[in-house]
Amino acid sequence: MESEALFTCQGKVHEDGKGLLSPRLELMFLAAILMLMIPHTVAYDPLDPNGNITIKWDVVSWTADGYVASVTMSNFQMYRPILLPGWTLGWSWAKKEVIWSMVGAQTTEQGDCSKFKGNVPHCCKKDPIVVDFLPGVPYNQQFSNCCKGGVLSSWGQDPTSSVSAFQVSVGLAGTSNKTVKLPKNFTLLGPGPGYTCGPAKIVPSTVYLTPDRRRKTQAMMTWNVTCTYSQFLVSKNPSCCVSFSSFYNNSITPCPSCACGCHNKKNCIPSDSKLLHKAGVNTPRKDNTPLLQCTHHMCPIRVHWHVKLNYKDYWRVKIAITNFNYRLNHTQWTLVAQHPNLNSITRVFSFDYKPLIAYESINDTGMFYGMKFYNDLLMEAGPEGNVQSEVLLQKDKNTFTFKQGWAFPRKVYFNGDECMLPPPDQYPFLPNSAQVNLVALSTLVTSMAMSILLIHKSP
Repeated sequence: MESEALFTCQGKVHEDGKGLLSPRLELMFLAAILMLMIPHTVAYDPLDPNGNITIKWDVVSWTADGYVASVTMSNFQMYRPILLPGWTLGWSWAKKEVIWSMVGAQTTEQGDCSKFKGNVPHCCKKDPIVVDFLPGVPYNQQFSNCCKGGVLSSWGQDPTSSVSAFQVSVGLAGTSNKTVKLPKNFTLLGPGPGYTCGPAKIVPSTVYLTPDRRRKTQAMMTWNVTCTYSQFLVSKNPSCCVSFSSFYNNSITPCPSCACGCHNKKNCIPSDSKLLHKAGVNTPRKDNTPLLQCTHHMCPIRVHWHVKLNYKDYWRVKIAITNFNYRLNHTQWTLVAQHPNLNSITRVFSFDYKPLIAYESINDTGMFYGMKFYNDLLMEAGPEGNVQSEVLLQKDKNTFTFKQGWAFPRKVYFNGDECMLPPPDQYPFLPNSAQVNLVALSTLVTSMAMSILLIHKSP
């Protein structure tokens, strides 16, 4: 890759020209300072600096012993969806509250409600766990934006499908703004770990418009909970890798070996194994344990970036995403790539595309995702477990080059998780650079041979 992409760092220099720190030590020193300054639970994504999931509680009415609240979960992350088996939301009550009833969702356990006679609450647990309803529940149990199995699209892909909501009736609680105690210790699984939720904070009450849009009403009380994602809380290993190839080099740069860790190596299945024909092999497990195809990289997902063609004013790239997990397909998948020439995309042939402009002056990041009802579902590992597209980009004559790996992306994310790229020194190189070296070497050898001959011929 070119020097800018290698992220080299210059050491500090005295007036006499001697460096205080070597580049490597300086990088380590800066990294150590950042680790001390930022808590491990804090999540920050430079490609989506404002991405989060916001959970809003609107108290819509007071009851004899509590309140009725509308709970709305909005996924404001540009390219990180929540896939099956969906989100799981938990919290702890501040006092001895119970849930009398719910619409649009349910708790996973009722708890001990033995002290109640007659009207028994929906849940009596101190720390309830709530999940979304599956599609197809009876109409009288539905609520707006509910019943999608906990699946949330990313905000950048489909804002209308990035919201989930339910209604909860809380008892043995406060009955006014002054006596209500906010729930605490919020947790969110989406569907696995990775999210860290902050405390509930009271915000201005939500304002609603009536259906005829002529009258405004507002909630009795509103509080928000913000949850952010950190890939480091999920696993120490990546969940995807990237391989490269090009028309100007016959070699393929594969994913690094054990790019996603080799802890599943003992339980993987070869692609030609007879076990794949066994009933139930594709059935997901409750703990979401993957069943991977045996590969050298052992990643559930591989993204391949192929520099396909070179025209006078354009160049063409083929992108292929392959699923190696036999127990999981990906609905509403997203792929994010960072490359300086993405500001001049001319056409994307089989994917939908949206630029991600986190910073107004920089347009080098974009999100690819499947076309609805065509290839928005990435099937489990097997013959159908891949999706692919081609991208046509216009050349910027000031920056375009095939040298030093410039044609390959700087970063790649799949479903919001960063993928491991090969080392820069293994990128496909231009063959003419090798030819130049060979010509120079042959010229040197020839000149040396001529010099030796002239020495021997001289009297």
